[in-house]
Amino acid sequence: MSEATQGAPGALTGTVLSDRYRLDSKLGSGGMSTVYLARDETLERWVAVKVLHREISDQPDQLERFARESRTVAQVSHPNVVAVIDAGEDGGRPYIVFEYCDGETLKERIDRSGRLPLDEAAAYAIEVGRGLAAAHARRLVHRDVKPQNVLIDSEGRAKVTDFGIARSLESDGLTKTGRVLGTTDYVSPEQAMGHEVDAGSDIYSLGVLLYEMLTGDVPFKADNVVGVAMKHVNEKMPNVQKVRPQVSAALAAVLERSTEKDSRKRYRDMGEMLADLEAALEVEVARAGHSTGEATTVLRSVPNRRRRLLTRRNVSVAGILLVLLGGGAALIIAGTASDPEKRGGGGAASGSATGSEVEFTDADDFDPPPGDGEEHGDEVRLAVDGDPGTTWATETYTAGPRVEDATEKTGVGLILDADEPVDGANLVVDSPKTDWEGEVYAAASGPPGDLAGWGEPVATMTGDQAADGVELTLPEDARYYLVWFTSLASYGEGFRAEIGSARLTSG
Repeated sequence: MSEATQGAPGALTGTVLSDRYRLDSKLGSGGMSTVYLARDETLERWVAVKVLHREISDQPDQLERFARESRTVAQVSHPNVVAVIDAGEDGGRPYIVFEYCDGETLKERIDRSGRLPLDEAAAYAIEVGRGLAAAHARRLVHRDVKPQNVLIDSEGRAKVTDFGIARSLESDGLTKTGRVLGTTDYVSPEQAMGHEVDAGSDIYSLGVLLYEMLTGDVPFKADNVVGVAMKHVNEKMPNVQKVRPQVSAALAAVLERSTEKDSRKRYRDMGEMLADLEAALEVEVARAGHSTGEATTVLRSVPNRRRRLLTRRNVSVAGILLVLLGGGAALIIAGTASDPEKRGGGGAASGSATGSEVEFTDADDFDPPPGDGEEHGDEVRLAVDGDPGTTWATETYTAGPRVEDATEKTGVGLILDADEPVDGANLVVDSPKTDWEGEVYAAASGPPGDLAGWGEPVATMTGDQAADGVELTLPEDARYYLVWFTSLASYGEGFRAEIGSARLTSG
């Protein structure tokens, strides 16, 4: 009998799973599994290992649910989702290996601090929403969105975890209509009634989570979980501005729409909710006159073309006045600081290129011979959908980081289509990880089918440079722009590059 199969669920500390993962200490335990901090002795790094309890490891439905979690999360690669590194079995005990996040859960943060600063609450909602959007893009619904399932890592970034009851929208899965899963404090009305759920259920739960971050408490309480669930079905959400008057009309509007009882009245998808959350974050920052903590980081990732002071939905006149009165002074100061003549010095501001922004209307993967011609072509629209939370990714290579170290080819890439020839002057490429290198090519027509047809590169770049924007030197106006990766970013299971969004500025 393997050492790892002995003892109670929480008594495996010190054992080694599959001659690789040494369980160091217990991080937490639930109804079906225990999570340990473990040392990966092969790669010499800390990981989190979820081990299925011995007493249920022979139940087929629980085994399938556990195995499905590893398959589910492995499909989602995003900086706001805890990554699956490995999965296996030791002596009949299944386990899943995750990246280790050294921090606290969002629930612990709320319990420790009470209600969060307004900008941080919006920022965390955005990061959770981006992680969920990545899952939804792969037709997966989490169905148990709650602060206990959000980890805040040592850098302050929010990461969604515990997809144990996640479900594919393309299959019936293990959970049938009539059975309620999820935590009732955050459960959507349709889920509470045992009806079929889709991405709208996660949108509702994220709205409830936002309410708790803003107020420090959940919206509904009752003597038992059924009572709480029925309040989600029947009772209107409390007015967050009555509980916390400082919340802007823009942020309150997001909460109101995301928690509509009728799922048809909610946001159509997570991307639409994220757009309004990002706008609301800027309202909160404008009213406060500054941003702090995680809000500052999230603001940098908001695409310029989607920034606005109010949400798309109609806001009351009183709400508009509240925003203008609260943020007017800050906006005037910000406008003065951005004007070189008012700032002093008389020179032009450095940094971003001048000119108009060009929308990329389409994209295509580029893996010419000796490549196989396929680099996740079904996901290319994610790079030009205006949402940095959804990403297109190259295939994952086990050798690297240089592409030519893994294959006979020199690189892989993505073609961005500007719809018509333009004088591209500056290209910004947002990526979850920036430890990659590449080149930019441009073509007026085509696009060319091989790298030689693109001519000479119009720019070289690293991931860090691309995030700030790289200057392009074009021999002529170009419609197609090729981002060609020669060295890939490092991920736990190998090497790849990802693009969350790409923006072009014309000369």
